[in-house]
Amino acid sequence: MTLTFTLDPVVGPSLRDGILELWTDVSNAGGAVGFVPPVTHDDVRPSLDKHLAAVADGSCRLLVGHDEDGAVAATAFLTHNTHRLQRHWLWAYTVMVHPRHQGKGLGRDLMAATEAAARSVEGIDAIRLTCRGGLGLEHFYSSCGYKEVGRVPGAVRVAPGDDRDDITMLLPLY
Repeated sequence: MTLTFTLDPVVGPSLRDGILELWTDVSNAGGAVGFVPPVTHDDVRPSLDKHLAAVADGSCRLLVGHDEDGAVAATAFLTHNTHRLQRHWLWAYTVMVHPRHQGKGLGRDLMAATEAAARSVEGIDAIRLTCRGGLGLEHFYSSCGYKEVGRVPGAVRVAPGDDRDDITMLLPLY
């Protein structure tokens, strides 16, 4: 199984609904993409709308992976920095692969496509992302070439008494 990746696709109702379904399914499977299960489409929709508004205004780029059936199977949002001293790197946000496709190497494919997308942006020297501790995500990102460059203990509260580290990862592109 392979995914077909598209950078900056035209966002219409079908793609929007596909990303909404993906984000909801990933969240409900325990994925660390800004929510704690259970969530509904109505819970996720406002966050998706904010992401897509940033895509529409050009401050964010969307990378989408479709599976062989044409369903949205993976995403990453690449956000430009607005601070004049930090325009040489991008943030990768909402990096996710549908649970039915996990464990097949498609996460690595998504990260390679994310790197290629960032390299296509003039003047970009690195990608930064954050991940939630307690799930081993930092090990996955390390295996994709990212280095841990920061950690804030207990910064993410997923439930009372369940605080996780907020881990910053960096992939230099030079």
